[in-house]
Amino acid sequence: MTAVRVSADPDTGVAVVTLDRPARLNAIDLAMADELTAAWRALRFDDTVRAVVLTGAGERAFSTGIDRDAVVPQPSSPYMQDDPLLAIGPKANDLWKPVVAAVRGMACGGAFYLLGESDFIVADPTAVFFDPHTTYGMVSAYESVLMAQRMPFGEVARMMLMGTAERISARRAHEIGLVSELTGPGGALTAACACAAVMAGYPAEAVQGTVRALWAAREGALAQGFAQAPHLISLGNLPAHHQAALFTTRSPKNPHTR
Repeated sequence: MTAVRVSADPDTGVAVVTLDRPARLNAIDLAMADELTAAWRALRFDDTVRAVVLTGAGERAFSTGIDRDAVVPQPSSPYMQDDPLLAIGPKANDLWKPVVAAVRGMACGGAFYLLGESDFIVADPTAVFFDPHTTYGMVSAYESVLMAQRMPFGEVARMMLMGTAERISARRAHEIGLVSELTGPGGALTAACACAAVMAGYPAEAVQGTVRALWAAREGALAQGFAQAPHLISLGNLPAHHQAALFTTRSPKNPHTR
């Protein structure tokens, strides 16, 4: 079954990429990761698509990150680490068409690989953002590096370090600039598509060049942060069985939303 849907409107030049595992809160398994990579790379060659909207199916979540049931084989060497989410974003796949994320419900953990490579984010009032890594004995490395480019330092530090105890509301996300537009209930996808249609109506070369210039301003910090990430994860992550135990004993109860 396809876990990523891509639909394109030839009249507007906008494609909508939908994470389509609502029963699993659009968590990303290895098959979905491969489908996302393939979708972004296919969109590079489709000149009828000039802007993209990224969203999640259902009302409960944009995405809750990597599926906990995903088994990721790792090399035995401490110097090599495979992260299946590193190649799921548009920029990682050399796509320089503008991408707008439309968020409804939860966006957490590995979802930040996608939000971090979107050009801006539109959300409805149900959107909440948090990072569960530290709660469950894991280092938030790549996610922290990506979000540090989008939020004030104190805000991203608080989100990453507070784990599942606290969530950032759509209102607060808009106040701190993580979300560029806060819509009415259920309005994020429509608003994101409207923005994408405007961009798709401009000369493609100018738009794509601007996207590339904006990303160039971020690449140095990202490269340095990403270079440290594998070592920090190797040093700081609890063994997998300890993480699993924490998942069963530290379920969040009434997390504070601010």
